[in-house]
Amino acid sequence: MLGNARSPLKETTSEWDHMLFLNLDIPFSIDGAFQDVDMMDLKEYLNRIGFTGQYDKADLDNLFTIHKLHVMNIPFENLSIHSGEKNTMDLQIIYDKIVKSNRGGWCCENNLLFSWVLKEMGYKSTMLGSKVFNSLEQVFLSMDCHLVNLVEIDGKQYIADVSFGVSSQIWHPLELISGKDQPQPSGVFRLINNGLQWVLEKTIRKQLVQDKTLANSSLIDKRLTKTLYSFTLTPRDADHFREMSDYLQTSPDSLFMLKSICSLQTPTGFRALIGWTYSEVTFKEDSDLVDMKEIPGCEIEALLRDKFNLVLVNKFTPKNNKADYCI
Repeated sequence: MLGNARSPLKETTSEWDHMLFLNLDIPFSIDGAFQDVDMMDLKEYLNRIGFTGQYDKADLDNLFTIHKLHVMNIPFENLSIHSGEKNTMDLQIIYDKIVKSNRGGWCCENNLLFSWVLKEMGYKSTMLGSKVFNSLEQVFLSMDCHLVNLVEIDGKQYIADVSFGVSSQIWHPLELISGKDQPQPSGVFRLINNGLQWVLEKTIRKQLVQDKTLANSSLIDKRLTKTLYSFTLTPRDADHFREMSDYLQTSPDSLFMLKSICSLQTPTGFRALIGWTYSEVTFKEDSDLVDMKEIPGCEIEALLRDKFNLVLVNKFTPKNNKADYCI
């Protein structure tokens, strides 16, 4: 995913010794210093995702609901770095971008915002770092490049991840239990604990491309089982991801520099715009139907508005260079 990163996971610190859950009635902290979140309003976020329930109930039903609503209403996208903008780990800026400006974001933005939401709603949660699996080199990347949240409810732990995108996006949090198949609309997910780390795997259905001329697109995933990422239970803060966030939006080897990506889950599947290639995927019982087409540059702006509810302020330049990425 990030080019030639080869180092396997070296972290062997005991996970349980580091298990910390913070649920204190104090200002939100993301990097060791308390952040001024006076301009951030939980109700405004809940309105952004269309939540109409009781937000003062930190239970499993509400967690499942807000998680699904987030991925259905807030895109996973990296369009800012292809529009002359810079992504940040500043929570207030992320809030303004996603909630007030009706944008999406990549994992560090969406899941950092979701971490704040969890705390505001009274959940016991902590941020974790994960290493994405490079399927070409068959190795986990050497640095944490993906942010997820661990949530504890009634003595059970769940992984919440609202920003992995496309067919690998979970709609509901996954229970932190090793080896258990956890079916979701996009496929069957499994968390495996090998003693040193947790690994997220997914069994998927065959993708059937409706336009046969695009059936061999590199974006089509022909694997039926794939490894997504690994993580430990060591708590992290926003500062942990700053170096990698800068790398992902500056290195010529970064997936996010090589491809412009925008995806959004729908009640029947998901939509994705990778460069100029637009796909609408419908989940079926034994396969996924992929309606894929190339979009002229002059129609990209309208498509982002109509299909993803996104309006970009600056000029957007699509990219779809060769990289290890499938929908």
